[in-house]
This record gives sequence, C-alpha cells and structure tokens, in this order.
Amino acid sequence: MKDTFVYQLEDSLYINLTNRCSNSCVFCVRNNHDGMADYNLWLDREPEADEVIKLIGDPRQYREIVFCGFGEPTERLDALLRTAAYVKQNGGRVRINTNGHASLIAGYDVTPRMEGLVDVLSISLNASNAQEYQRQCNCRYGEQGFDAMLDFAVKAKRYVPQVIFSIVDVLPPQEQEACKKLCADLGVPLRIRSMIK
Repeated sequence: MKDTFVYQLEDSLYINLTNRCSNSCVFCVRNNHDGMADYNLWLDREPEADEVIKLIGDPRQYREIVFCGFGEPTERLDALLRTAAYVKQNGGRVRINTNGHASLIAGYDVTPRMEGLVDVLSISLNASNAQEYQRQCNCRYGEQGFDAMLDFAVKAKRYVPQVIFSIVDVLPPQEQEACKKLCADLGVPLRIRSMIK
C-alpha cells in the first residue's frame, strides 16, 4: 500500500511527515485506528520535503495546510519548516498540531525558526500538571515534557501569530477547570475538543 504523506479533510490539506512521537498517550487515535477517514496514516518511510511540496501543489486551493499525521510533526522539524516556507511563499496558511516538544526534541529553542512560516500552533495540553501529564501521555522525557511544552508555548507567542492549547472533552470537569486556569495564567487560549473514538 502506498504511504499517505498528504490527506484532505474538508477544505484543509494535512501533512503526515512521521510516525515518531515523544509521547505515547493513552487516548491517542493511533491506539484504535490505522488512520483518519479513509486514509491509512502508518508510514513505511518518511517523506522528503520536496515530495510533500509536489503533492501540495498550489496551497491557495486549501483553507490551510496542517502538519498533523500519525506522529509528532516537529520530530521532522527541518522538513516541516522547508515545506512551510514553500506554503507561505505561495500564499498559503500553515498550522501545526503539536505536543509542544519541538525544542526538547531539537535540544534548543526552535521557536524563532517559526517566525513568518507558521500561522497557528495548536498544542495538546492534555493535563494541568506534570504528574497527570505523564500519566496520560507517557512522555519519553518524563515529567520534564510538561514544563518544556509550557515553555515552548510561551516562547512561541513571540513568533507565531496564534498559539492555542487544546484538551479533549473526556477529562474530568475539575481537570478541565484546572487547565483553563493554567492557560489563563500563561495567556494562551484553550480549546476543548471532542475525542476521536
């Protein structure tokens, strides 16, 4: 079966760069599905940026180009940013759905590299504290992953026009409230989304 490097949902085009992820979340769609809609997203190999760019074509035909596949897109930061540069140079809009570990993965603050290339960063918050985050997300960096994610979000606000956190609606009400407070304290909006089952 051919690898799915791009897939369209409604009027947006999604980019699937990798299956690698720094988290192994208990609620991840990968635990129950091979893909999204009719697309199998498990990759046998990771695409080069040039391959993805050819598949995008004219980015203006889509509402936005979204880096969101079956892994953490910032595991392939160079390919992601090269592709995003093409999209922006050709009049498109770029969103990254991320766990917020890009700087932790790279070993340095990558947020300045996103300036002018990324319109929206949607960061999965998943919990209101490091202990609960680790329990839900099984981060390979341990509880450090939570603080690194928060730091990434705050720093990214300097370079990316829209930075938001998201949580799934299956979190207990008291945890949702704690997440709302944390986001308010950090000055980052929170979106509560439905869990994909």
